[in-house]
Amino acid sequence: MGRPLRMLVSDQKTAYHVISRTALLGLPFDDADKDMFVKILRKYASIYFADVLGFCFMSNHFHLVLQMHPEDYCSDEEIKNRFKMYYGKDLVFPEEKLSYFRKRWSNLSELVGEIKQTFSRYFNRKHSRKGTLWAERYKSVIVENGETLINCLAYVDLNPVRAGMVEVPEKYRWCSMGYHVQQKNKYNLLSLDFGLRDHGYKNDSEKFDNYRRYVYEIGLEIQTKSSGIKEKIVKKEKRRDFKLTKSDRFLYRTRYFTDSGIIGSKEFVKTHFIRFKHMFQSSLEKKPKKIRGFESMYSLRELRD
Repeated sequence: MGRPLRMLVSDQKTAYHVISRTALLGLPFDDADKDMFVKILRKYASIYFADVLGFCFMSNHFHLVLQMHPEDYCSDEEIKNRFKMYYGKDLVFPEEKLSYFRKRWSNLSELVGEIKQTFSRYFNRKHSRKGTLWAERYKSVIVENGETLINCLAYVDLNPVRAGMVEVPEKYRWCSMGYHVQQKNKYNLLSLDFGLRDHGYKNDSEKFDNYRRYVYEIGLEIQTKSSGIKEKIVKKEKRRDFKLTKSDRFLYRTRYFTDSGIIGSKEFVKTHFIRFKHMFQSSLEKKPKKIRGFESMYSLRELRD
């Protein structure tokens, strides 16, 4: 059986959550590797028709939240400029390949493939090794703008917190929150579209502060715990009568951000399923599945807790 086709939207601006893991055992990526990944991401984001909304490069996998634009996003002149950025200013642009570059640079799979292949060549040279670096095809989820997107971005930024590496995400410089705070969004790598509704923010700094507040509300209670439930945790649960908080619900539903296929409102999931219905073996219509713990959020696939 061949590999299933990937759900990609080519005719409108679309956000995706992408995740890919290494095939190597342990935690092979060090700080220098993480710095290189960010450099590679910055290079290709300047060429492809993509906005980087969020990212996190961990010691054995990475997350990207990308908003891809359709083929008509750039003018002919802009494509020629990007061609010179990519191949060098002395190379003459092949006019007959204008359509080719439009299709290529608006394609999520092409972008992620270039990022992974470039990083693989770097890593293999560094360690004098050959062979596969990545374990599998990357996973991608179509993400609706708004509440779903901001939850997805928070999930990505909270990765190092869940792993017990830092107490707050801005202390980890290889995630988008860390890049905003520590690097001050150098080279304007990251878009400031956090999926937040426009509440009349005065400037980008105010918009980022609001996103940071949102992440804190979700993530401050998320901490790595050793096996077994500690006594102080039981006492804490008793004090709140064992009621789940917003961060609890968020943590228990994080699989939907990586394995759901499509995630968003009921209408969003239904509309995109119809678009990709031909890719599924069953002719039966897939109904959007309610994600418990999230108000008005649905997924294409129902996942076991």
